[in-house]
Formats: sequence, C-alpha cells, structure tokens
Amino acid sequence: MNFVRAANDRGYAQHGWLTSRHSFSFADYYHPDFMGFSALRVINEDIIAPGEGFGTHPHKDMEILTYVLSGTVAHRDSMGNQAQIHAGEFQIMSAGTGIRHSEYNARDDAPLHLYQIWILPTQTGLPPRYEQRRFAAPEGRQLVLSPDARDGSLRVFQDMTLTRWALPRGRSDALPIAPDRRLWLQVVAGALTVNEKTLAAGDALAVWDESRIALAAHEDSEVLLFDLPPV
Repeated sequence: MNFVRAANDRGYAQHGWLTSRHSFSFADYYHPDFMGFSALRVINEDIIAPGEGFGTHPHKDMEILTYVLSGTVAHRDSMGNQAQIHAGEFQIMSAGTGIRHSEYNARDDAPLHLYQIWILPTQTGLPPRYEQRRFAAPEGRQLVLSPDARDGSLRVFQDMTLTRWALPRGRSDALPIAPDRRLWLQVVAGALTVNEKTLAAGDALAVWDESRIALAAHEDSEVLLFDLPPV
C-alpha cells in the first residue's frame, strides 16, 4: 500500500521572514490524518530570509535533524555549540533531557533553504548531544542516519535509517523492503516515478506492506528515504 503526500497539499505558513511547508501537523497547522508517520513527527521545508531565523527556544525528548539545501545556518545551543551548517551538510541533535538553541540564516544576501525533521526517540531522558557532518556529493545511495552509526553515518536513537538517494536523469534503481517496515520517501529535487507514482520536488510517498521500492528518474533527482519501524 502507498499514498502520495503532494507538495502543494502540505500545511503552509507565511510569516514574512519565513515560508514553511509542513508534511505533518505543526504549530498552527492541524490535519488529523497527518500527525506523523511511524517515528517521523515533523518534516518541515523552510525558506528563511537573509539575517532572520528562530530565536532561542527549548526542545525535549526528540531527535532533530537539519539538512541544508542552500545557504548557511548559524547555530548556537545550551550545550555550548556554536557552528555554521552549510549547504549539503546534515546536523542532528538529541534534545533528550532538554536543550535550548537558536538557528539563523548566517547570510545577509541570500535566503536559507532547509529541511527540519523531528524523529521520536526509542527512549526519553537521553543526554543531549550534537553532531554535524558533510557527506560526499550525493551519488547513488548514501547512508545518513542509523542507530549504530555504521558506514560513517550519523547516529539516531531510533530503529530507523535515512538514506540520501541520488539518481541522474534516465537512471532506475530498486530496493527490497524488509517485512513489517514502513518507508517515507521525500523528494528533495527533480522528478521521478516511484512504485508507479509520479513525484516532483516537495512530494512524498509513504509505503507499507509492499516488497520493494523502485525508482526511475525523469530528471536529475535526489530523495530522502526513511526506513522506519511499523509503529
């Protein structure tokens, strides 16, 4: 079984300095059918105006992943981290027992474009932690998150993996799906067919009770593939 979460059907927020699309219920956007998917709680695609951003605010008991598509994030948190996260980089934090942080567009001449993703951890009360990594330019399948940080991936405290999957125009690829797993495929760029569904940038496909996922790229494409537990 599968369903498409179309880009234009997502929640929408416009705050002047921030344009945001919400895959799941978030802030003032509420949809009873989209409260999350397996361990995924938030997938927000944000565009932040030059010099603007999110002031210091708290989080608790959540794995928070940021993927920068263009621009640079200026990050500061209560663990003492001060960092810049550039286009193509991933950052993950375990909020655990509690953190406070701020995120701003570090540039004054261009907008910042990013995905912010919240993942429910398998346990509460974890020690807060911070990791940031630049992976090689995407080509084929690249493991970004895993529970054991294997193959150079970032660690996530959940029974899941995240793979960044890049396919050039005209390329096809497929993967088997393990029994009782759920997949969420988020299209970052391009256009492709996934399990006979046509998707473009911003679209997503949720898949369960199927044996494989097959992709065929109509343009140079990049997707984020979340392999998740059943609940």
